[in-house]
Amino acid sequence: MSALKELDLVAVLRDNPDLGVRRGWVGTLLLQLAPDVWEVEFSDRNGRTIATAPLGTADLLALQMDQVR
Repeated sequence: MSALKELDLVAVLRDNPDLGVRRGWVGTLLLQLAPDVWEVEFSDRNGRTIATAPLGTADLLALQMDQVR
């Protein structure tokens, strides 16, 4: 896996009830808090933030967006 960077899209691999985050949620990396910890923002379909949470890289899967040509 390539190194994560700010504004990457990620999916959550595990439920984290303490943070209110569920497996499968897709979010955006906002800020690297520590070597293996990111602040991730989750938004609804209208772009409104529904949650932000600090998550470890082990709990995240980087997503690739295909470009349409």
